[in-house]
Amino acid sequence: MIVRLYLDKDDELAQHLAHKLNTPLDWPGTGGLDTEHVAKVAAAAACDVSYDQAANGHLVDLFAALPLPGTTEGREFWRSLGEAGGQAAWNIVPANAGGPFFDYLLDGNETGIAGRLLSFFEDLSADQHNAVADVIGGALDLMGGARYMGKLWLRDAETTAWHVLLASRRRHDTTEDRERFLQAWRDA
Repeated sequence: MIVRLYLDKDDELAQHLAHKLNTPLDWPGTGGLDTEHVAKVAAAAACDVSYDQAANGHLVDLFAALPLPGTTEGREFWRSLGEAGGQAAWNIVPANAGGPFFDYLLDGNETGIAGRLLSFFEDLSADQHNAVADVIGGALDLMGGARYMGKLWLRDAETTAWHVLLASRRRHDTTEDRERFLQAWRDA
């Protein structure tokens, strides 16, 4: 991990964990693991998964905000999205993506959904992008104009899919890879 963490007993995360765990900061008091150490482990874990598991979870959350396939509202939504997105929409519509679309994440294929989403975005024309934004924004129950809300959803989904693909590339980095990266920047 390239990120270097500096936490101490005054750190917000350490304070939060002490509050949530209802333990003093020097718990257990006999040395070894204390709340500061737990905070460091939590921060390291959050950094480590932020590009991978959290990004994939966010993709699922984005799709969960849309009407569910198989429902009356969902059938209409996905039909309208298919019409608005044309051939590009076949990358993500349930009829083509299949029932196990999100099960791939559970099976360890984290980049499958991200790749399909990025193919969807790449294949959309500017007019289709606007039409898809209208459909998505119209289905979201949020304040604001439908197209604007839909564009925010699309922008978030595209960026998150990119994060997933980037994380899959970096997942196999070794300590030597990270040191080579840091040294290259030091020497630049």
